[in-house]
Amino acid sequence: MLKKRKPEGLLDREVLLDLDCSGDTHGSDSYGSLNNGGFIPPRYLNTAADDDYDDPIFVHCERTESPPAQAPGNYFRDGKSKIDFVLVWEVKVRRKRRSGAQGEATVEGEEGVQEESRSEKRKAQLARSRDKFIQNIQNAGLLMEKEESSSAKKTIHYLKLSAPWDVLVYYAEEFCLRAPLQAQPNPDFNTSARVLQKLWVPNIMIDSVPNRPTDYYTCAFRKSKMKRFLGSDDRENYFTNTQRHRIVYEILARTNYGRRKRAEVGVARLLNEGAFTGAFPLHEVRNRTPSIAMYCEPVLYGIVFLDVHMITFFTSKGPFELPGYDINPDQLNKRQVLYHYWASWMKWCKYQPLDHIREYFGEKIALYFAWLGFYTAWLLPAALVGTCVFVSGIMTMGSNTPAKEICESGGHYLMCPLCETCKPWNMSDICPMAKVGYLFDHPGTVFFSVFMSLWAVTFLEYWKRKNATLAHHWDCMDFQEEEEPPRPEFAAMAPAMEENPVTGVKEPYFPEKARISRMLTGSMVIVIMLCVVIIFLVTVIIYRSIVSVMMFETGSSVLRTQAGNIANISSSLVNLALILLMGQVYTALAEQLTKWEMHRTQTQYEGAFTFKVFIFQFVNFYSSPFYVAFFKGRFVGYPGHYGTLFGMRNEDCGPGGCLIELAEQLCIIMVGKQLINNMQEFIIPKLKAWKQKRSLSSVKTAKSSAEPQRWEQDYELIPCEGLFEEYLEIVLQFGFITIFVAAFPLAPLFALLNNWVEVRLDAHKFVCEYRRPVAERAQHIGVWFIILEALSHVSVIVNAFLIAFTSDFLPRLLYQYKFNNDLHGYVNFTLAYSPPSYNHTSHTVCRYKAFRDGNGRFKLVYWELLAVRLGFIIAFEHVVFFVLRAIDWIVPDIPESLLQKIKRERYLAKQALADNQEALLICNGKRTPKPHPVILDPSWALRVLSSLLNYPYPPNQNRVNKATRGGRVIQILMAPSLNSLVRLA
Repeated sequence: MLKKRKPEGLLDREVLLDLDCSGDTHGSDSYGSLNNGGFIPPRYLNTAADDDYDDPIFVHCERTESPPAQAPGNYFRDGKSKIDFVLVWEVKVRRKRRSGAQGEATVEGEEGVQEESRSEKRKAQLARSRDKFIQNIQNAGLLMEKEESSSAKKTIHYLKLSAPWDVLVYYAEEFCLRAPLQAQPNPDFNTSARVLQKLWVPNIMIDSVPNRPTDYYTCAFRKSKMKRFLGSDDRENYFTNTQRHRIVYEILARTNYGRRKRAEVGVARLLNEGAFTGAFPLHEVRNRTPSIAMYCEPVLYGIVFLDVHMITFFTSKGPFELPGYDINPDQLNKRQVLYHYWASWMKWCKYQPLDHIREYFGEKIALYFAWLGFYTAWLLPAALVGTCVFVSGIMTMGSNTPAKEICESGGHYLMCPLCETCKPWNMSDICPMAKVGYLFDHPGTVFFSVFMSLWAVTFLEYWKRKNATLAHHWDCMDFQEEEEPPRPEFAAMAPAMEENPVTGVKEPYFPEKARISRMLTGSMVIVIMLCVVIIFLVTVIIYRSIVSVMMFETGSSVLRTQAGNIANISSSLVNLALILLMGQVYTALAEQLTKWEMHRTQTQYEGAFTFKVFIFQFVNFYSSPFYVAFFKGRFVGYPGHYGTLFGMRNEDCGPGGCLIELAEQLCIIMVGKQLINNMQEFIIPKLKAWKQKRSLSSVKTAKSSAEPQRWEQDYELIPCEGLFEEYLEIVLQFGFITIFVAAFPLAPLFALLNNWVEVRLDAHKFVCEYRRPVAERAQHIGVWFIILEALSHVSVIVNAFLIAFTSDFLPRLLYQYKFNNDLHGYVNFTLAYSPPSYNHTSHTVCRYKAFRDGNGRFKLVYWELLAVRLGFIIAFEHVVFFVLRAIDWIVPDIPESLLQKIKRERYLAKQALADNQEALLICNGKRTPKPHPVILDPSWALRVLSSLLNYPYPPNQNRVNKATRGGRVIQILMAPSLNSLVRLA
């Protein structure tokens, strides 16, 4: 802990190493020179001085009358130090109270006179925390340079951060970054492209994306083995930009600005408290050409590059839009490539450039888009089969015998009243609904349920293969949770320190019993919120009953026949509004609960938060469809003995059956949610960006003469909101198309259309509207895959019960087997007569849908049908689950070709990091030390050495061959292995 110093003593310490040749000094708020801004801690000076490499911070600047021009691209003013991160804070300019003697207003800055109000004390405390934080990251070795943009109302401070070589090397080894060993051809992961090529079918999805990143065999970075990695001599480009800003962010996340016991650690908390208003890496601009030398004279910053296609200036800021003239695609910067070849709506039918996405945004975001694209591609056959099933229902609608009997019945079937004040009605009134109900309840829906159950598990099995391939290709296959450092909030608030059983290093520790007790307490909160959801569901049910009664009491024949549909549709809209409202409230509550539970790593935190929110959203979204599918119409009773809820008769299924009502609910909730989410994703980012630009308009107007810099343009963008909402939306969609697919065969089609839009909307947000997020490593999609597997298994059970108890498939099958194969008389078979006790109370004899006798008791056929239903559920589940296990056994999680690549990479890593793999030792002198053997291929190695030493190559040699020439000794071990470099002294 640094000792508390007086403000006067901090002035000299906060001024960084100033390389400005003008010799001007800066105040305490100018964390570095506006010309260079370079700072390197004393512990790195010796290393830099002994190194032969010309460190970018030592720049020769000649004295100039005017300040040097801004360096091109994302660099400091010296033109060499890369900007890896930017911290931003705003200081409002206020006027002091008028003094009696002066009578004039003076401008008060950040270090002005402290007011006695609480808000002023708060701002002063944030300023002290910010200064202490900047001082600590300065001591951590980061280079700094400050910029300011001022107006009459406020001043915006931009602190540019850069990690020098020694800092990058140190943290690269600590974070186990992967370093390249050997380049290899980029593999082709598009299975559909290979299939279409074998079938000689033109593939319109292929798109030639320029500057595809090179694929390498890699291993964990080691500073001591630096020379064995590819590109180690090019320090400026050895670490990618994503690796650089990932390292800098880890430093920012671990740096404290106060007491650790109070969790005063990390830039994230400073952002939440308002000390900083922004912390982000910059979007990239055009790559620099290494052969061009950069100097301090401003005249050289306008160097012109000649190209066969165009003339472009090095000072281009590199926006995401393409220039208005022809340009070579290879000259586009990475952001332009992503915008033109990925985020453009014209590329809706093209493959996503996943390697480019990973290179720019990191593995976590790339895995999300890879999963979304893979899932969308698999929706294509599901949508095709579902559409065919729906069309087959339309084509066979005219052959539906029960619907014909209902339409031709006239007044033959007089149905019992649907409420106490209602009148009896004829079944022929529901003729249109009976015909439409067949679209969602015919034999094809049973086949589609089985198909979608197999589809879901097969999709997940092949995603495992795809995920393993991408994880290896992106060097995150060995990324494990134990490599993750503790969360800054956890490290700050943990009450004890204990040894990590994996690393053996003492780390912050929170007692497991205390965490379990907190999780149980949080579970009670979840249960309470789920009860609130059930209360809202009961409210919607009561609302539906009231609307139905009101429709019947109007006396209109149209409203009376459509009362059920009107009530169902309106209640579904009300339910959708309540679902969206409760989802927002609970998400904020779950975030606070998860923080309180004290999870050690970010992965554990995100998993717990995801589980809480999904459990709630599962009940929130699916409770109403579950009620309609399995509870509505089950507790109605019979005439004279109706069941009631709060004095109102329990709901019965509508004239077309419960399955058509379920289809209506699914269509409204699923499609309505997708439309609302897409509108929000399109409108809300633009509103936030407009609000952000408006708040900066005064500063931008004051600086209208100068062109805005890259950090100013990125600050106008909105912060990235992460991937949680994106995953949640698609996973809930997956549940809709698998769990209730028997009632809504068009669900995969609507999901496919939505996802085509979703991919481009999300891509456009990340490329054009979001600040560049910090690249994060990830091995898979996390807890979401476990949720998908659970949904796929739940869908098998739900679809089995849906076909058995909600659909008329089994009653029709039983009637065909026992009575009539043509289903003539089926309508009369499903109807019962009202009991005599009901008829004596001023009611005529009426019919109702049930398998009961005249006294209201169940008939024998009811128990037979119940046995058939239970038998169908058991057979359906066993057959489907057996096939699913067979698919899981047949399809390996890791492809065979990938296993060979993994073995090859491990072999190369072992050879590169082994300490005994040295070059051939050749030495002179009277006393010759024992030479180190080098492994060579025996046949060609001896021939090469023989020609070099003018020594005949013997055809038959023993295992160890010796050749002497001029006192030099060469020893060769005859064992074919990795080729090693032979050095001759």
